Amino acid sequence: MINQSIAVIAAGRRQRRRRWMLVTLSLAALACILCCAMLMLGNTVYPVQDVIRALSGEQIKGVSFAVQTIRLPRMLAGLFAGFAFGVAGYIFQTMLRNPLANPNVIGITSGSSAAAVYCITVLHSNGAVVSIASVLAGLATVIVMYLLSRGKTFSIGRLILVGIAIQAMLDAVISYLLLISAQQDIPAALRWLGGSLNGSQMHELPPLIWSVIIFTPIVIVLGKHLNMLELGEQSASSLGVSTDKTRVTLIVSSVFMIALATATTGPIAFVSFLSGPIAKRLVGTGFSNIIPAGLVGANLVLAADLIGQFAFEVRFPVGIITGLLGAPYLILLLVRMNRKGEL
Repeated sequence: MINQSIAVIAAGRRQRRRRWMLVTLSLAALACILCCAMLMLGNTVYPVQDVIRALSGEQIKGVSFAVQTIRLPRMLAGLFAGFAFGVAGYIFQTMLRNPLANPNVIGITSGSSAAAVYCITVLHSNGAVVSIASVLAGLATVIVMYLLSRGKTFSIGRLILVGIAIQAMLDAVISYLLLISAQQDIPAALRWLGGSLNGSQMHELPPLIWSVIIFTPIVIVLGKHLNMLELGEQSASSLGVSTDKTRVTLIVSSVFMIALATATTGPIAFVSFLSGPIAKRLVGTGFSNIIPAGLVGANLVLAADLIGQFAFEVRFPVGIITGLLGAPYLILLLVRMNRKGEL
């Protein structure tokens, strides 16, 4: 009887593993297809062989400039920023056990955005200065949220409410900065705030790429501990998880990724909010969804950018398209949570 039960459990685990592998590989393949589409499509459609030759360094009139200078940075920015948004959103939603607890809603993105807008409109800076300011502001926002939400015990609900309040305050700061800024700085700031891959340049991407390369393995290693945190503070502690150390490591890793992604592309709406639930629906439970969530985020950004460029007569920034996708889901989620008495 016991052996039969063990066999059933093992078979179920193998089935979940196969599903995880199938979904992850499918998401990775879709991301590759979208990356190829972004390199090929534009005002002029280039064949695959010309794109490959241009990427290999061969100089082809018209093709090399378009692919290497415009399309490749845009594609890499969308790929890595989307992955960073997806991973960070999934970590916060899982760790805080609430689908509303993502960096867009609880103020982390707004903190990075406020710092970036200040650098753009007041200091007239860009590049590394904006990236550093975004990371520092994101970390400072998390620290303030954590301190304000701590009473006698740590409360997830209190943290989310404090985060929403901080987001409202920081959004007001951003509006004030736009009001007092010089007229010539406003278009750049507004374009950045809308979330856009326009104007992405290769020299701006290394901090974002390295943050994803460095911090993704860290959060993957902590994936099992993250799943245990979802069971609750006491349950995770009883299973041997150092909850404070794990939580701090995950938060710092997530903030670095999302702050640098925000500094590179602007706050692309709802990507961190949608990626985790979509990945969980596709993969199911039993395994860490960190990589699938990141791939879902990358696919959302790449697909939304292609839609914004080619589906309408007027070209729209990627943030507008993701906002149109995410807003109805947010309303539906709030309705469901209200019916269940979770609000």
